[in-house]
Amino acid sequence: MSSNNLPGDSSLPTVITRDEAIEMWRNYEFQFVRHQYERDGVPDYPARSESFGNFTDMLCKNGDISDWQYNNWSHPEECGS
Repeated sequence: MSSNNLPGDSSLPTVITRDEAIEMWRNYEFQFVRHQYERDGVPDYPARSESFGNFTDMLCKNGDISDWQYNNWSHPEECGS
């Protein structure tokens, strides 16, 4: 976690960085998506994107990332972005 030096948001003393959040998502949520929706070997980009969006929503609601981070982070390359 890093110090919160984000524009317009100083309400959280520390936050998870984007890289840390993506690594967490890749290790857990992404593996579930692949197992659940990609058994045929075809990437399901909508499921991946929804999974990452839900994951960052959870992080924001838990106070692990700021509203600014939640609203400004792009999806990782695995989501087809």
